[in-house]
Amino acid sequence: MKQKCITLYLLLAALAACTGAGAQTLMNRDAAITSAVADISTANQKKLIEDLVAFHNRNNLSSRTDPDRGIGAAAEYLYLKARSYAPASDGRLSIEKIHYTAGGAGTRLGREVTLCNIVATIKGGHATDNRVIAVLAHYDSRNGDGNDSLAYAPGANDDGSGIACLMEMTRIMSKFDLPVTVKLIFLSGEEHGLFGAAHMAALARRENWNLIAVINNDMIANSNASETNTQTNTVVRVFSENIPAVENDDARRIRIYNSAENDSPSRQLARYIKETGERYVDNMTVKLVYRNDRFGRGGDHTPFSRQGFAAVRMCEVNENYDRTHQYVREENGRRYGDETWAVDFEYLRKNTGINLAAILNMALAPAAPENVRLITAGLTNHVDLSWDAPAGGKTPHAYYVLIRETDCSQWQTKILVRDTQASLPFSKDNYFFAVQSVDEDGHESPAAFAYGSNR
Repeated sequence: MKQKCITLYLLLAALAACTGAGAQTLMNRDAAITSAVADISTANQKKLIEDLVAFHNRNNLSSRTDPDRGIGAAAEYLYLKARSYAPASDGRLSIEKIHYTAGGAGTRLGREVTLCNIVATIKGGHATDNRVIAVLAHYDSRNGDGNDSLAYAPGANDDGSGIACLMEMTRIMSKFDLPVTVKLIFLSGEEHGLFGAAHMAALARRENWNLIAVINNDMIANSNASETNTQTNTVVRVFSENIPAVENDDARRIRIYNSAENDSPSRQLARYIKETGERYVDNMTVKLVYRNDRFGRGGDHTPFSRQGFAAVRMCEVNENYDRTHQYVREENGRRYGDETWAVDFEYLRKNTGINLAAILNMALAPAAPENVRLITAGLTNHVDLSWDAPAGGKTPHAYYVLIRETDCSQWQTKILVRDTQASLPFSKDNYFFAVQSVDEDGHESPAAFAYGSNR
């Protein structure tokens, strides 16, 4: 196999974490993405969260007809707010309400209700690129009693923070002429069983969306932990599943053969968010948490995982249980409840920037290479890789071969390749490999893992 490789750079920050070595890290920032991240407004986000809190209670059982209180008023507010950005989008942005029924006897809702998801779609402009990126947050709220639809349930952080992230990205991204479609989905039904997300995930599967990434933002603006009083607004967690929920017997055999337990599509998406997010947002670390979600709890990304899509959850690193799902009150000098005063808006801005950088970089990049193969036949200390160019969208300018040691969680080495094959002096037994597509401006796709093949 003819070698056509040029070593571009080493991402040695990951290597340092694995080996203890120190090194410089090269960051190549796109000016348009840098400008978009700088455009995030904490004032906009604060105003939106205050407006959501003013609806008093956004419980899924609350009023759907009161113009000032309840989940119905909140849904209408979000619909109109998102729609206000359409005139500046040159026809790219459209907003729709998607109604569905949920609950009934034997469910956490207790009775059947009609709920509403708000979907802001920024239509992609490339004729042969049908990729879709989805970003999620939920606007329903609750207090100490999940079925209390009358008492104050502000939901400023859970999940007003995620909603503020999505709305600000709607404003900013609607001005971009992107090759791929981005859907910002404002969900209801989360607090009673992920109903809104389950409806959208089933719809995406039924309508055969080419959904390449799902990013759920749920509680991304609290920087102070209860009990320990730990304060951190420089780290955010990304949760990702290891073994896909939809894995069948054939996929299981392939995974075991390749020792690919740590290389699901969701995990590649998490690594991608870390790489691109930290590239554009200073003083932030994206912490990869290698489980689908926290113990005993879940999020709106999970129904998408169960439908076979690559899906992750973004979440603050410190949770405060004096605030989440609490009645607003003061006891023994401690304040309880999820009110606006506890939101760290600088932290929210930075976490919004990580989302925005990852989504824009992915949207501007070519699609990932297909059918990435690692030749396992023969005994050799070289590795032979081959892959197919993506079927749709713009043609990649080149590709990156990614390499990491088997005991490292993040890709360590990037090698620029001009062809759809490479022969490299690395033992296939000592490393994992993947391939990214890249355009002339350096926008790279998520990684496609290299699976062993005897030909």
